[in-house]
Order: sequence, then C-alpha cells, then structure tokens
Amino acid sequence: MVVGLFGGSFNPPHAGHALVAEIALRRLGLDQLWWMVTPGNPLKSRSELASLEDRIAACERLVSDPRIKVTAFEKSLGISYTANTLAKVKAKNPHVRFIWIMGADNLKSFHRWQKWREIAETFPIAVIDRPGSTLSYLSSTMAQAFSQARIDEDDAGVLWKKKAPAWVFIHGPRSTLSSTALRNNHK
Repeated sequence: MVVGLFGGSFNPPHAGHALVAEIALRRLGLDQLWWMVTPGNPLKSRSELASLEDRIAACERLVSDPRIKVTAFEKSLGISYTANTLAKVKAKNPHVRFIWIMGADNLKSFHRWQKWREIAETFPIAVIDRPGSTLSYLSSTMAQAFSQARIDEDDAGVLWKKKAPAWVFIHGPRSTLSSTALRNNHK
C-alpha cells in the first residue's frame, strides 16, 4: 500500500488544501492519503489557532474522496515535531510505503523544521506547486541540498518506489487561497 502523508495545522483548511490532496492522489498513484491535522506548528504562533476539533471537522467537510483519511493522531502520541511523527508512523506501519506531501510554499522554510534532513533522507517527498512558489522553489535550502535526488515530474507516479532521498515538484492547478489570508479576513 502507498500512503501520502499530508500534515499541517490547517488553520483553517480550505479548497487549496483539498486541491493539493487531490493532485497528490492522482499524480502519485496513492492508495490513501492521510490528512494529518497537527495540534500546532512549533514555528507558528498559537494565539490564533482554532481548536483541533474545529480544524478536524473543517477538514472532514472538505474531503469527498474516500481514500482521504483525516486524522489527528499526533495529539494522542504527544508529539509536536513532524520528524518524530513520521518516525512513529513508519515504525507502526513497516509494510506501507509513505510519501511526505507538502505545498511548495512550505519548501522555503523546510530547513527550519526539526530534523528536516532526516525527513528528506527517510521519506520520498512530493512538493505540490502553490502560487508564488513556482519559480522560487529551486532556491530553497532543501532543493539545493537534495538537488541530485529530484526526479522528473513525469516520474511522479513511481516516487513511492524510490529510496529516499527522492523528491518531485508537481505542477498543476493552483489555488490562491491561504489560511493566513482567510484568518486575516475574519478579523
């Protein structure tokens, strides 16, 4: 089984997140996508963070594909860093092939994540295009550090077969929606 892991605070989730999930399912040939709603992002302020329950419910309202499973298991594990979560997920599911999925807007700060190199060396990564990130993604620290591990977009469907480090940048329809902008509009 091939599972995409799509994590974030999703504060709030929006159609752009759903589009990333749909693109990942289609282009990566996933059997499932686990939409992982985190209790909070250590790199972001929690002052405007909606409750985990509200964010989970909002994500579930966006999901129509039965292959997408919305989960918040990170809270039950008491983990707050992606690297630790992914290590636990991999240990509990040794026969599953995982791909970490992220929007291109997160790529520019990926090097600030705890153990980001370990993530890239453990999981193939699919980076899905986002507005404003199409031309800048190659200058990110991760893209430069793992430039030799980048596969051609036409091979995205076999990313799961690649030994990490391996990553792909996937172009496609983009949504201009932003959680930050949506929160700011509600103020």
